[in-house]
Amino acid sequence: MRFVLAILAFVVAAAMIVLGIAQHTIFLGPSTYAVNTTVKGDLPYTVISGEELTEQPGQQSLTVSGSDEVFLAYGRTADVLAWLGDSPYNALTVDSENDSLKASVVTPEPVENDEAAPEEGTEPPTEEEQAAAEAEAVAQANPAGSDLWLAEYSEEGALVQTISVPDDVSVILASNGTDPAPDRVEVSWPIDNATPWAGPLIAGGILLLLVGLVLYLLGIQNMRRSRGPRRKSVTAGPGMEKMPKVPKPSRYKSDKQHGSAPKRKRSIRKSMIAIVPITLASALALTGCSASSWPDFSGNGQVTATPTPTDAVLPEDEQPPPAVSGPQLKRIVSQISGVALEADAARDATLAATRFSGPALDERTANYAIRGKLADYAQPTPIPASAGGLTLPEATETWPRTVLTVVTDDTDASVAPTALILVQENPRSNYLVQSAVRLEPDAQIPDVAPATIGSARLPPESTFQILQPNQLAEAYADVITNGDQSAHFDLFDAEGDSLRAAIAADRQTKKDELPTTATIEFAAAAGDAAPVALATNESGAIVAVDIVETEVVKPVDTGAKIEPAGAISALSGVTETEKGVQSTYTDQLLFYVPPAGSSETIRLLGFSQALTKAAEL
Repeated sequence: MRFVLAILAFVVAAAMIVLGIAQHTIFLGPSTYAVNTTVKGDLPYTVISGEELTEQPGQQSLTVSGSDEVFLAYGRTADVLAWLGDSPYNALTVDSENDSLKASVVTPEPVENDEAAPEEGTEPPTEEEQAAAEAEAVAQANPAGSDLWLAEYSEEGALVQTISVPDDVSVILASNGTDPAPDRVEVSWPIDNATPWAGPLIAGGILLLLVGLVLYLLGIQNMRRSRGPRRKSVTAGPGMEKMPKVPKPSRYKSDKQHGSAPKRKRSIRKSMIAIVPITLASALALTGCSASSWPDFSGNGQVTATPTPTDAVLPEDEQPPPAVSGPQLKRIVSQISGVALEADAARDATLAATRFSGPALDERTANYAIRGKLADYAQPTPIPASAGGLTLPEATETWPRTVLTVVTDDTDASVAPTALILVQENPRSNYLVQSAVRLEPDAQIPDVAPATIGSARLPPESTFQILQPNQLAEAYADVITNGDQSAHFDLFDAEGDSLRAAIAADRQTKKDELPTTATIEFAAAAGDAAPVALATNESGAIVAVDIVETEVVKPVDTGAKIEPAGAISALSGVTETEKGVQSTYTDQLLFYVPPAGSSETIRLLGFSQALTKAAEL
């Protein structure tokens, strides 16, 4: 009976092991579901919406080729469509019935242009201006490097990229914005082809094989024990002679008569024991010992919904999303920092203009001109590449967009954090630094909304604060000019304001050092840049403005001359003059303005002061 059970166990074990191995080989299903197409036409852009990319669960793998340069980026669907504007493009959709992608041409409605038409009588642009405009149009047509993208990739010839986007994020494909987009596109998703019973079948077969072996060995042992004692033959008796024993030939020694001794048969038990580890090792190797070969009772083995590509918490439906995400802003700040470093070293104002505007650009342009003549003149304030503790993007889906962020220098703790006001004028332009100020040592940043929610940009005439944003610069300039005699003096906190004290001390020093043959006059007024106001909690506002300080030095007597020196002489190009010199300093300022009805005063959070103009009267 044991032999029958052993044979049955061997047969069932073999069947289980073969079935388990077959699940890993001939019965194994495909690991991906893929659709592809060849896009016809010569349009420069191709778009795959997030709704199509999430047709199947799991990460999306895109294989794109068919052009010399292959560019792939993804961003919010609304941002992708805004960047495209009225440019026609190919839209790809998933045809699940035919397992393919379908391409259709989309021609958006023309975008309204707010730029005023040239007036009659205006001279046509010159060839240089026209060439510059065409070059700018070509540069703007290239989607590479846009601040709207959450991520972007580019390769030559072909690109394979795995992404994980939700249904409100779309992918844009292009070459360089002018040549046709790559025409061969494949999208694939992973398929769960796990074989959870392969492992148990193989392991169970091996276990049953061992059981059969044990039964087989027990059967052999029982058979040997069941043999009874042999009957003895009659060797002597009455009237019979005792017969001598016939000598037994040796079975183990070799001699001339009997030849070599016969070989002993190998024990069946040892042979079977040797087979077991070989079978066990082979079966385990075929299973791969992977998790997909075993059942998952934890509930974590199912394919889940595709995660978002950012760390942002999705805002409520009725609130617009923040202008930028965290990773997006880090990339933008890093690029700005790199441009600032390169432009400052090369004194390249054209390069600086690709990432700076307004007062921040004026400061650097003047600095480059001065350093061209004064080699030891200090460089402008550097822009660290590390985002700091405060990030306040505007919550909006329209343009212009504004972001306030604080950047810090991780390599030098003595450098004060820098607050940047970034403004993006339209979808195809990048964020430009409109204001860059060093925060005051004791600056108290008010409570603001999380960066994942964003804030509202307030209109210049907002009355929800104790002073309107468009009145702030003029009021502070009046305080600088008139001190405690200013009508707005009590609105501003003087305790944490180091700028007023520095301006007063600098003016007094210049008066004391001025020769008796010259006079000096000071003035301050609001700058030309529009105020930027972002709402804080409890209806307050963080407001960025600029003021311009002017100082005019004139000779007292007719025929007398004054001799400008240092930066003023380098910037104006004047070494001596009988007319006089006017110098202009631009102060970039960042304030916290409390809500209307509050007993708090306006606090200066940070400032940057630089000589931006100098000219002969």
